[in-house]
Amino acid sequence: MKKNLLLLLLGLMASGAVLALDVAPPADQIAAAIQAAPKDRQSEATVLGYNGDGELVTLRKGTNDLICLANDPHGKSFSVACYHKDLEPFMARGRELTAKGLKGKERHEVRWKEIQEGKVPMPTQPRMLYVLTGSGYDAAQGKVIDPYLRWVVYVPNATPESTGLSTTPGPGPWLMYPGTPGAHIMINPPKK
Repeated sequence: MKKNLLLLLLGLMASGAVLALDVAPPADQIAAAIQAAPKDRQSEATVLGYNGDGELVTLRKGTNDLICLANDPHGKSFSVACYHKDLEPFMARGRELTAKGLKGKERHEVRWKEIQEGKVPMPTQPRMLYVLTGSGYDAAQGKVIDPYLRWVVYVPNATPESTGLSTTPGPGPWLMYPGTPGAHIMINPPKK
């Protein structure tokens, strides 16, 4: 039995079906992740990242109210984020649902329902999320390649009427998912 399992594993590896996960060293994950946060908040932020098995772990325990999330080695593009600690239950539930295969609208609606049912805590006051994307991370220079930083302000249940914001996407602030527990203001600066 063990011999058959070993042969199967070797065969899968030879065919390329089993690929090693390329996980950056913890120091590089931390250095990249905190770049999403404002400079004066980076050194004290908690950082979540990935171990050698690709599991999400705490790489650094911080002392301020920000949690930064390292680039997911399972993903195809580079993206790091930092958000207020009060958003962690919402973000963690999103990661759980994604791992179960839920995406897009279905994932959002499950979380919103769970917030309304009191299963997932969500702050009632505005909370910040910073998202930094790029084509990669140059660890030697400590820089994100082709960086693009956007801002998201979670304002649960906000509407155009309560905020004065449009729901039309654009380069200026606009309200996404109005009237839902996941309502948020998107601020997407023009790309260079």
